[in-house]
Amino acid sequence: MMRFKEEKEAKKEAFRKYLESSGVLDSLTKVLVALYEQNDKPSSALEFIQQKLGGPSVSEYEKLQAEKSDLQIKYNELLAKHQETLRELDGMKSLHSRNPSKEEEDREAIEDEHTTLANPPHH
Repeated sequence: MMRFKEEKEAKKEAFRKYLESSGVLDSLTKVLVALYEQNDKPSSALEFIQQKLGGPSVSEYEKLQAEKSDLQIKYNELLAKHQETLRELDGMKSLHSRNPSKEEEDREAIEDEHTTLANPPHH
């Protein structure tokens, strides 16, 4: 029984040292002192502590969640539009490679004519 109690105390002490070395105890102490020193105590002590520790308030968090959701929807819409545009572009490229443009046909005709004039057939 004594050994179990010693192990439990050792775990508590190790955890306390961990909290102290990582700055948690100092930060919590400062926030609690700031709350204690408030002349007009806030209606929500928990929200006061969250704000002082750098986290958003509940209403700010909910607003950020809604904004994130809206942005995710917009992102998904833009991604779908982008993919659709890429498919259209690929379709145009494959159509272009199968059907030469009027400019290319004209250029080829001029080149053929030039070749014929430069090298008339021998009869």
